[in-house]
Amino acid sequence: MTDYEQTYTEILEGMRERIARVRDEIDSAMVAAGRKGESITLIGVSKFFPPEYARAAFTLGIADLGENRVQELLDKEQLLASEGLHPAWHLIGTLQTRKARQIIGKTALIHSVDSLELLEEIERRSLSAGIITEILLQVNVSGELTKHGFSAESVREAVESANRSSSIRLRGLMTMAPVQQQEHDARPVFEETRRLFHDLSDNVENPLDWNCLSMGMSQDYVDAIHAGSTHIRIGTAIFGPRS
Repeated sequence: MTDYEQTYTEILEGMRERIARVRDEIDSAMVAAGRKGESITLIGVSKFFPPEYARAAFTLGIADLGENRVQELLDKEQLLASEGLHPAWHLIGTLQTRKARQIIGKTALIHSVDSLELLEEIERRSLSAGIITEILLQVNVSGELTKHGFSAESVREAVESANRSSSIRLRGLMTMAPVQQQEHDARPVFEETRRLFHDLSDNVENPLDWNCLSMGMSQDYVDAIHAGSTHIRIGTAIFGPRS
């Protein structure tokens, strides 16, 4: 066995154990939340990790992979596709308006639409490409200055704008909770986002599409599941600590 093969085998084995723990915790949280029969989309966030880690996660059954940066997503998508591997790619980080043209047609879901300007640019680029782009609106219900996203008030205008679009499929909301100082600190943010999600359901053009609530990362995904999350974005708990 070469050094590379040994290293890759070690990556696989370590990741296999972590994925099993995450899936067990998801199952336990779903039972505790009374969400029998529902499912969670587990997104493995491989940002800052080499492509080998994304490949390993996909090989181990993580069908959805997420990246924060456009170029990193494009590089990994191209490499894995060249090997016949086709995860569902999610862009979960801040998307600059000028980079929207690069990512159109490359994602299953863009989680981080955080301004009307970006929404309109995605619509324009998607229309030009002849495709429909699926998006979530990022909301900042905690009002943190360091977080991007629409306020609970301004997101209604974004919903109305998306309703008028022929090249955007509006799926739901995404949020990020503050870093937890104590256990369950994040839950009020998740619960407020869930209330906003339900409040907006009467305003969306296609209610059947409105079924995605992207909440929860490695440190708080159990609380997010209790609050109704449908998509959790897991990095460290799957891939290990980042150097």
